[in-house]
Amino acid sequence: MSTVTNSTSASTATSIQDAAQSIISGSTRSDTDINALVSALVNAKVAGKAAQLAGRATRDNSQLTAIGTLKSVLSLMQGALTPLANGKAFSSLTASASGKGLTATAGSGVVTGSYLVDVKNIASSQAITSGAFGAKSALGSGSLTLSLGGKSTTINIDTAHSTLADIAAAINAASGNPGIAATVVNGVDGAHLMLHSNFTGLANGISIDVKSDNADLRKLSVKSSTSSTVPPTTELDASGNWKQSVAGQDARLSISGMEVVSASNLVGSAIDGLSISLTAESEGTTQTLTIAQDVSDQKTAIGAFVTAYNNFVNAAASFTGFDSTKAAGSQGGVLLGDSVLNTIRNTLASALSGDGKQGAGAGSSTASLAAIGITFQKDGTLKLDDVTLSNALSSDSRAVAALFSAKTGLAVSMNRSLTTFLQKDGTIDAHTNALTADLKAVASQQTQLTAYTDKITKAYNAQFSALNKLMTQTSQSADYLTALFGGKNSAGAMATNK
Repeated sequence: MSTVTNSTSASTATSIQDAAQSIISGSTRSDTDINALVSALVNAKVAGKAAQLAGRATRDNSQLTAIGTLKSVLSLMQGALTPLANGKAFSSLTASASGKGLTATAGSGVVTGSYLVDVKNIASSQAITSGAFGAKSALGSGSLTLSLGGKSTTINIDTAHSTLADIAAAINAASGNPGIAATVVNGVDGAHLMLHSNFTGLANGISIDVKSDNADLRKLSVKSSTSSTVPPTTELDASGNWKQSVAGQDARLSISGMEVVSASNLVGSAIDGLSISLTAESEGTTQTLTIAQDVSDQKTAIGAFVTAYNNFVNAAASFTGFDSTKAAGSQGGVLLGDSVLNTIRNTLASALSGDGKQGAGAGSSTASLAAIGITFQKDGTLKLDDVTLSNALSSDSRAVAALFSAKTGLAVSMNRSLTTFLQKDGTIDAHTNALTADLKAVASQQTQLTAYTDKITKAYNAQFSALNKLMTQTSQSADYLTALFGGKNSAGAMATNK
């Protein structure tokens, strides 16, 4: 600011000197430079104030930008703290099986423990094949009612479109198809209609009720039994027109001795909060399913917090630093000495710099940041030791959880403070509003200064235009008197007048 003011003052002084010379020139029969004179006088009155207002606006805008960046960084930190504060990061569990073909996903409500899982068979979807027909043979007109899993739909067949290929296409395109896929397989004995259930389980057997006067079309009638716990493996009905190539059956398994039956290979109701998935590799195996704390997710959550806190510390340092190598007036950061930033920084640092024992709950061992591998660096940032954190979580994850998520835990305390800073009309909003109000005040003063500048410019122009006219007239009168009374090179018109 001082550099701008000194430069402005020097420029103004030079302009006034030039204008003064213009007046002298005018008095010696040269034209007066009114514009230069007026500009110099106006600048002398308003340049200092204009520079002050411009500097103030620049400072306010720079601070608003910096505070906006800090608000964003603090919001990201609060996002990283939330799962630590509410404990969700520590409620994440992982499920692992000792063999192949069996996987599980732990959700809400599941508890840690081990289960012995014996998979007798997995669920399968039924596939049936009709007897042989001529590939181009018309089977006649009629209607087919397709049923599966308690749902049904009816399609109409006309004689002109009654080959096996036509019927398969009609089944696949049927509106309300309950889940039956049809295709034609050409064997050595002729064409066969193959139907496949889209759903696993014994209850999803395929049935077709045919109404037709044509005996060939009636051969497509079939009824699958869905009541037996042991699915049929040969002919489905007495007619022998259909054969079963794959039996539809339920998955059967036992979990720690408890028998479980599921129409799907995704078993979601056997254990609260646990979803078990089966594939063919698990059939006939006995495996141990273990539910344990998900250390990987917990490490990720804590690491995300450390990163977010360090981003804040680095951002704050960049806005409050002091660089003596820069020019005077620009050495300090834009928020150097800012009380709001200092309050935020001190509050968050104080929450972390305590013993860390405030998070330990009853019945849990004492935990601290250092004990779980988090230490302060000289620049105020945090350093995370991955091995130490892994060991702490594996040995006593409850103590680590209590450090962050107990009522007086670090994450809870910091999250509460961040809410105060970030909430609508909170600390940061109040600071932002004050700067915005100051910018409006600056803009108003600049408008007033512009109006004042225009006013005095017009006044000076009028005054010096009149002065210039008077000086011109005076110069002309002097020339006339010189010619009349004589001068250096003339005796004058009145010299010989007796």
